[in-house]
Amino acid sequence: MSSAADAATGTAGDTIAPPAAQTPTTTNRRQPYGQGFLDTISTGWAERTEPTPVAIAQAPFAAARRDAVSAAFPGRRLVVPAGELKQRSNDTDFPFRAHSAFSHLTGWASDAEPGATLVFEPRAHSGHDVTLYFRERADRTTSEFYSDASIGEFWIGPRPALEGVASQLGVQTAHIDDFESRDGDLVLDEDTDLTRAVSELRLVKDAYEIDQMRLAVEVTARGFDDIVANLPAIVAHPRGERLVEGVFHQRARSDGNTVGYDTIAASGPHACYLHWTRNDGAVVPGDLILVDAGAEVDSLYTADITRTIPVSGRFTDIQRRIYETVREAADAAFAVARPGITFRSVHEAAMQVIATRVAEWGLLPVTAAEALDAERGGHHRRYMVHGTSHHLGIDVHDCAQARRDMYYDGLLEPGMVFTIEPGLYFQIDDVTVPEEYRGIGVRIEDDILMTGDGPVNLSAGIPRTADEVEAWIARLSA
Repeated sequence: MSSAADAATGTAGDTIAPPAAQTPTTTNRRQPYGQGFLDTISTGWAERTEPTPVAIAQAPFAAARRDAVSAAFPGRRLVVPAGELKQRSNDTDFPFRAHSAFSHLTGWASDAEPGATLVFEPRAHSGHDVTLYFRERADRTTSEFYSDASIGEFWIGPRPALEGVASQLGVQTAHIDDFESRDGDLVLDEDTDLTRAVSELRLVKDAYEIDQMRLAVEVTARGFDDIVANLPAIVAHPRGERLVEGVFHQRARSDGNTVGYDTIAASGPHACYLHWTRNDGAVVPGDLILVDAGAEVDSLYTADITRTIPVSGRFTDIQRRIYETVREAADAAFAVARPGITFRSVHEAAMQVIATRVAEWGLLPVTAAEALDAERGGHHRRYMVHGTSHHLGIDVHDCAQARRDMYYDGLLEPGMVFTIEPGLYFQIDDVTVPEEYRGIGVRIEDDILMTGDGPVNLSAGIPRTADEVEAWIARLSA
C-alpha cells in the first residue's frame, strides 16, 4: 500500500474520500465513505495513556547551540525549517529527514516532524525567545485522523504532542498553524549569513556529538564485518555489488537509523569511479572491491569509512603495492594532523606520498617535485582527483557552507571530526599506466577525532593494513 494518495482506503487499493471530498473526481481510486463509517469512526477508542516525557541527552547541548546562534544575530528574527516531505514518484515520498541545522539546534533527530519550524523571536532588550512549531496530533473526532494519508494517525501512526516534545527537548512548542512568516525574517537556506553561521557552528563537536560519532563508527564496523562474512554469497550472485549494499543497509537499519549516504560498492574497474552507486556489477575473485559506507545513527550523525578488499582473500603483488601506497599516504596525513595546523596540510601530506610513489613507478612525465608544484604541477592528480579530507558529523560532508578560511584554510582544533581518505585509481582505459595497473582502484578512509593531544582514529579497529585485511577475510568468510 502506498502512502500519500492512498488517503482513506478501506482495503488496499480501494481508496475512499473523506466527507469534504465526496464530489466527482478524476481520481479513479476513491470511493465515498459509508454513513456507518462516518457515524462510528470517532467512537470506540480507549483513552490514550501517554508515557511520561523525559528530557533527551542532547537537550542541554542543543540549548547551548541555540544560545550561540542567538548571540550571533542580536535583534533579528530567525527561522529554521525542518523541511517537508519530498516526492519520490507520483504519490509516494522519500523517507523524511530533517534539515541538519534544524536537528542540530533542536535535538530532534530521526523522529522529527515534517513541516516543523524553529523560530528565534528577538526580545526587546537582548536574546531571543525560541519556539518550535509543528503539527500536533489530531483528535480522533477530526477527519484528519482517518482521511489524510500524509499526516493522519490511521496511516502513519501516532504523532507527537506539543507538551511531550517541549519536555523532551527543553524548548517551548506551539502548533504550526500559529506560525507566521514576516518581512525581514532570516530564513535558513535563504539567508547566506544564517546558513553559514549554523554550518560553522558544527566545525567543533561537543561531547554529545563525539559520543554519537563513536557510535556511528561502531555500527559501521559491524556492517563491514557483515560484508566480509557474506563474501561467498556476494561472489555467487550476478549482481554481487547489490548484495554488498543490501548487507550493509540491513546493519545500518537494525543498529542505527539508516545509511548516511548512498553506499559505494565498487568492484573491479568500478572502483575507479569515485561515486559509483549504481552497484549493479558482479564481484569477481581476483578483483578488488572498494566499499565506501557509513551508518547514520538515530541522532542523524554518520560515519564515513572506506575499505578496499581483495575478493579472493589475497592481494596480488601489484594490488598490494598500490594498496600499501594508499595506506602510506593515509598514515602520512594522520602523522601531520595536530591542533594548530591548517586543514589543507593533511591533504598536502597525503599528496606528497602519492606523487613520490607514482613518479617512482614511472607513471609521471615529470619528477615528483615538479608534479607537486602548485602552479605548474598536478600531474599525479590524474590518479587521485579528489581531496583527502572533509569534515564529518550530522552531515557526511559536514559544515559545507563554512567560509574557506574556517574550513580548507582553517586551523585544526580539538573537537573537530574529519576524514582521511587518500586513494589511487587507474581507469581501465588509461594508457598512461602499464596494463597490469588498469582497472585497479583503492581508497582507505578513516574517521578522525582531533583532541588536545593529537588525532585519534575512531575507525582504527576496522582492518587497515594489507596483512590485516587478508586475515580479516580468512577469519570471517571461511
